[in-house]
Amino acid sequence: MLMKRLLVLLITFMTAAPALAQGFASPVGTWEIEMRDSRYEVAMCGESGNQLCGTLVWLGGHADNEENRPYLNTLLIDHAPPAGENQWKGTLRIFGQTATGTITQLSDNHIQLEGCVAFIFCRTYQLYRIN
Repeated sequence: MLMKRLLVLLITFMTAAPALAQGFASPVGTWEIEMRDSRYEVAMCGESGNQLCGTLVWLGGHADNEENRPYLNTLLIDHAPPAGENQWKGTLRIFGQTATGTITQLSDNHIQLEGCVAFIFCRTYQLYRIN
């Protein structure tokens, strides 16, 4: 019985592995945060073109206020170098707060940002591609 389960698991992994290895569409494009109150233009940047940059390009709802407007057209993701397949690590600037963060592309249309300030205050954000 155990061998049968292991065989099924192995076959499942082997059939899924090629799809996993294909990667996702480029992260370049416009992304909206889960609260739908800010949008970011993501681009490949840096001298070799393999770093990730993201610029705040739009504010809406409660985020569109005098306190946040100065951050328009500033970097959220600041030249984050690759840290693995579909992943980058670097500096995040979130409305005046600087954090160390990890950016992971979870699918063609979903990016997750995880940022920590002083390794104490951590937060995760979900961004979704908009067309």
